[in-house]
Amino acid sequence: MKILHVTGYKPTELGIFKENDPRIVFIKAALEKRLRTFIEEGLEWIIISGQMGIELWAAAVIMDLKETYEVQVGVFPPFENQDERWPDPIKEKYEELMMTADFFKPLYRGGYQGAYQFRAKDLWLIDKSDAALLLVDEEYPGSVRYFYDAVNRTSKEYPVFTITPQDLEDVVEELQMQDPDYWDSPDNY
Repeated sequence: MKILHVTGYKPTELGIFKENDPRIVFIKAALEKRLRTFIEEGLEWIIISGQMGIELWAAAVIMDLKETYEVQVGVFPPFENQDERWPDPIKEKYEELMMTADFFKPLYRGGYQGAYQFRAKDLWLIDKSDAALLLVDEEYPGSVRYFYDAVNRTSKEYPVFTITPQDLEDVVEELQMQDPDYWDSPDNY
């Protein structure tokens, strides 16, 4: 596998409304754990559409991993200015990603024209990648179900790897075990 698409929930689907929500640390740690393994197995590119939430957090993780590994990031939003209605802090992160990504190109010129752009984006990302990594609870797929639908519509052999709620719980536990201060708190007994 040389090219991996990473996607998942938007922040609001996870009940995350602030950039300093502590759950983001655990999500990024879970993403890093999986991405590091894929990179060590030969992954060269991560491609995303740049949507807020899992995709932007994955891009931040990859930018950190680029300091150690040779991996590249491609950002392919469904249309130009997809961030125009986003909150300013998220918009700033997206604009920074546009400048630092190894490749950036919207799939359609101009702004939002219709839902077909999102369907086309999913199919394009499936076509251009070898597999996908999704952060998803399969019982409550939320907007991720549209990507699953696109995978099911394609005839391509396309592996889908997942980070599940149980995987996140495991990462939380691992990080807490590594933090000696965690055990000093009476709330944790």
